[in-house]
Amino acid sequence: MGQQEKVSTSLAGAVSEGISASLATVDAELDRRYPGDPGTRQPVHTVYVPGNVFAADTIRSWGDQALAALDEHAPDAATFAGVLGLSDDLAEDVYGRVRAKLEREPIEDLRVDFEDGYAGADEDADAARAARLISEAFAQGTAAPYMGIRMKCMEAAVRDRGIRTTDVFLTGLMEHGGLPDGLVLTLPKVTYPEQVSAFVRLLEAFEKAHGLDAGRLGFEIQIETSQSILAADGTAAVARMIDAAEGRATGLHYGTFDYSACLGVSAAYQASDHPAADHAKAIMQVAAAGTGVRVSDGSTNVLPVGSTAHVHEAWKLHYGLTRRALARAYYQGWDMHPGHIPTRYAAVFAFYREGFEAAAKRLSAYANHAGGDVMDEPATAKALSSYLLRGIDCGALDTAEVDALTGMTRADLDRFAAPRRGDLTATAQ
Repeated sequence: MGQQEKVSTSLAGAVSEGISASLATVDAELDRRYPGDPGTRQPVHTVYVPGNVFAADTIRSWGDQALAALDEHAPDAATFAGVLGLSDDLAEDVYGRVRAKLEREPIEDLRVDFEDGYAGADEDADAARAARLISEAFAQGTAAPYMGIRMKCMEAAVRDRGIRTTDVFLTGLMEHGGLPDGLVLTLPKVTYPEQVSAFVRLLEAFEKAHGLDAGRLGFEIQIETSQSILAADGTAAVARMIDAAEGRATGLHYGTFDYSACLGVSAAYQASDHPAADHAKAIMQVAAAGTGVRVSDGSTNVLPVGSTAHVHEAWKLHYGLTRRALARAYYQGWDMHPGHIPTRYAAVFAFYREGFEAAAKRLSAYANHAGGDVMDEPATAKALSSYLLRGIDCGALDTAEVDALTGMTRADLDRFAAPRRGDLTATAQ
């Protein structure tokens, strides 16, 4: 062994201690505001169903309608691949996985809508019925992984109705066995952080009334107004909304058409790939980064119905928009019609299967210090493992094939995907 190098320093230990003491408040603030991703499954989409038409068979019905659309307009893998531009090596695999997904789990996240999509005559009764049906679905194992409601917003004209519907729905869940683990609430048309704070107070009151743990109820914030992106004082209002949620915010959902209309975009150009939409989602993405709050893209209103030619055009559009969103790290979006589900899953499955082998090999090389033609860092390893986990969760990838290429278990992937605060910096030293 060679002679050990002599190491000298010039500063007393008190200097380091003093610096640490001066940053203690910042350290605590970082831990509070930026806990990182929760490490739970994120659905690839959210389906909205009006509260007055939601029924016990809604999920199965959507799956059956989606399968029927495939049978009619793309009865084999070659036809489907030709419409979407899938490569020959992916065609059979993606088509088979899409059909299997539609049979097994057609909807990953369902929101019973009591806002824009609602046209019922008795909202109390419909909210109570939604609570009963959702409770029964979770008890029977027929629920989507995530289910809940979108109530009316906190603006004065509909505030009382939104509060009452939330109360009726949550009370109904408690009466039918309690709050399910997959419960999600969506607060729409938020313009001021104070409206988020008001919703927090509502949920706090409900938790107290039923003896629930504080913070048990979380919710998504729907970004549909210009004021939710840029406040009157020029600050990013969406960042203040996350803070106003006091740790309860789980997602930011972009509302394509309300937001576009708010900016004066004409109806023919209202779309999730409009520059105004890209700007809003970029602000949302930066505001949410590291907070554990996830961002969801919006929807398209071009429905795949009618002639086969029109269905194919609508599928191409939806597939392209979904792939575009995935490349921009928007891993969730809205689907408004059963005909959208085949292309949602086709886009998601193709996205993960195309990059699977390269991602798995890069992560394996990083974990085993094997080197390779890409020099990855801890943050990239986190992104690679998150990519593989998302693929597994939605059904694009199989656990066994990921294990075979990475040599890692699910627990190993989870550790890479959700390191503790400071681990990435410490590992990079």
